[in-house]
Amino acid sequence: MSKTISINAGSSSLKWQLYQMPEEKVLAKGLIERIGKEDAISTVKFDDQNVSETLAIKDHTAAVKILLDDLIHLGIIKSYDEITGVGHRVVAGGTYFNESVLVDSEEVIEKVEELALLAPLHNKANAAGIRAFKEILPDITSVVVFDTAFHTTMPEVAYRYPLPNKYFTENKIRKYGAHGTSHYYVAHEAAKVLGKPIAELKLITAHMGNGVSLTAVDSGKSVDTSMGFTPLGGVMMGTRTGDLDPAIIPYLMDNTDDFKTPEDIRRIFNHESGLLGISGLSNDMREIETATKNGDKDASLAYAMFVDRIVKHIGAYAAVMNGVDAIVFTAGIGENDAHIREEIIKHFSWIGADIVAERNEVRPAYGVVSSDDAKVKVLVIPTDEELVIARDVERLKVK
Repeated sequence: MSKTISINAGSSSLKWQLYQMPEEKVLAKGLIERIGKEDAISTVKFDDQNVSETLAIKDHTAAVKILLDDLIHLGIIKSYDEITGVGHRVVAGGTYFNESVLVDSEEVIEKVEELALLAPLHNKANAAGIRAFKEILPDITSVVVFDTAFHTTMPEVAYRYPLPNKYFTENKIRKYGAHGTSHYYVAHEAAKVLGKPIAELKLITAHMGNGVSLTAVDSGKSVDTSMGFTPLGGVMMGTRTGDLDPAIIPYLMDNTDDFKTPEDIRRIFNHESGLLGISGLSNDMREIETATKNGDKDASLAYAMFVDRIVKHIGAYAAVMNGVDAIVFTAGIGENDAHIREEIIKHFSWIGADIVAERNEVRPAYGVVSSDDAKVKVLVIPTDEELVIARDVERLKVK
């Protein structure tokens, strides 16, 4: 039996999950937050226990060392040797990577870092996590799993932008998408729940968390997705704009003092917009809904805009695939917010979708939440990107 650890590194965080493979048994999971601070927090969950400590953590390498030492100290493993594989979630694979790959050279990590141009909030942190494990556990199987890989099946008509050809051929400007690992997982799980081969299904998967993306999945393949060249594109999100008229950028640069540099644009569009920007309150949908119920007009508008953008994309993807068999909700909002699922689906009675309140309001919701005779089924499937990562490590493991 081997143990594989799935890693999702953020700029100041490290989320992880330890599996016994190939049984796919979760042995422990945890999160290290505020990396680089004197009051960083490391949390480990295992066997119904929740152990947390606050301490100084200098960088990702120090975080990995603390994580591994905690596993030994808590008796989850006896030595580092028990861990035979590590899988890293990486957001952007660009045109370099259309599938998960072994980290068998420095070149792989350098390309991940280079692709930070496509995912500035993620890829640099992802690379830091890869380097940290390489430093401490250099001989175990190391695999990178790309969020963009699932979307490499999109046809050119979907991934090209209507720009002069040279920007595609020379600068690789195209739609790459994101959240592909999540969309892949929930689409396949939805097929199992529906009892049909995925090759016979047309699905729309809605990954709705602080980041939001929708994907049209036809016969198990991504044929279109809402996020674009970067994870900024698509629908409105927690702090991101989603799609905008590009003429807004030069207009704001000419007429305000807020947009003077590319970094200003990236900051405002990525960190200060979306639900937060419209509500002026929060990027947390729970707070938005509470404020809406209390009569806050800005929060109410933010909520309505969020629903509106998702409804439009679902409608578009149903048209792209010339029909849809099921709409699948996942991630933080998608899995936990019964009201927003209901608000979205009420726009699709015309295609035969509905929601049964008794099914939709069960916590945690799982499986079909529409009526038995609904033409278009509605499902809630909790995502499990960490499991997909662990499976890819097992598949690519050096025997």
